[in-house]
Amino acid sequence: MKIQRLVKSLLVCASMLCAPAAFGQASKVTAEKPTFDDLPSPEFPGGNKQKAFKPKDWLEVEAKFKVELNPEPKSKTAEEIVVKWYVAVKNPEKSGYFFLLSKTITHINVPLNEDVYSSIYLSPASVTRLTGSPRNGKNAVEFVGYEILVNGEVKASDTNKGQVGWWKSSSEKISANESVPLLTKSETPFAPMWWDRYADEKKEK
Repeated sequence: MKIQRLVKSLLVCASMLCAPAAFGQASKVTAEKPTFDDLPSPEFPGGNKQKAFKPKDWLEVEAKFKVELNPEPKSKTAEEIVVKWYVAVKNPEKSGYFFLLSKTITHINVPLNEDVYSSIYLSPASVTRLTGSPRNGKNAVEFVGYEILVNGEVKASDTNKGQVGWWKSSSEKISANESVPLLTKSETPFAPMWWDRYADEKKEK
């Protein structure tokens, strides 16, 4: 009997060690439709060496979401949240066809029970590549969608229009493209701006 109790105790301990520390809890994510707009390049003071330039447009895409965990940890944060972004932009060389752009962002230490944002960007160079002009990048966008994952499980997803999951389409009219990269906020000049509005990003090593 003692041996059986010992084996049972060891099995219980092993299962506890194998369980995820943060996401063994029930999780809930509520999120809103993604939005997108053009933002001019920010201008920062350059000391005594100001340089003249005319700001071009960046395309910003963002979504607001809220995470809940039950039971709620003492840290009041979710250790990791993964957001997978999908953007379909018009192929400038072929009318009626689209490029599928994608980006995965891991957000860390996400505050619980409060609104936070995830965002991605197209640079002015990418906007020009798609439109022939460093302006009005939003006119090149057809669809924007995302998935929010907790511990590998999709907990929320949405799209600006159409059906959720359009990014899985096998249509020949939409094809993946890596020459027009999506950028995280930390990869843009907006990195230090509106800091508390956005969830922290995990830096890739």
